[in-house]
Amino acid sequence: MEKKQEGRVMGSGRVLLMDDEESILDVMSQMLKRRGFEVVCARDGSEAIIAYREALEAGQRFDVVIMDLTIPGGMGGKEAITTLQAVDPTVAAIVSSGYSNDPIMADFRAYGFSGVVPKPYSINDLVIALNQVISADQRS
Repeated sequence: MEKKQEGRVMGSGRVLLMDDEESILDVMSQMLKRRGFEVVCARDGSEAIIAYREALEAGQRFDVVIMDLTIPGGMGGKEAITTLQAVDPTVAAIVSSGYSNDPIMADFRAYGFSGVVPKPYSINDLVIALNQVISADQRS
């Protein structure tokens, strides 16, 4: 069950947010922080992998990674999830994209993702997806 505060869906956990658009990183990280999450940002898959490894080594594992599927000129979620699974086979990741007809969006689990959030999404939709993935991860 979702926690609500003043009609807003709330949550908690450590989130690694990967997107190539600086404005999305800024806005979404601030909104997620206001909803109860601790957020670290990465601009592409390479940065996300480095941040994930550093967090694991420091004993501060991320509860979930949100990955943009396509990063022009950089490593996107499709490539990064494979490396993250090699680093941590229990990684929980949500794929996000505006390309709703991409096969990964339709069959995200087959590609190693735990959840999907099509763009554009509302902050409530994102928090609900985060809460679902985090609670499923804690049950397993």
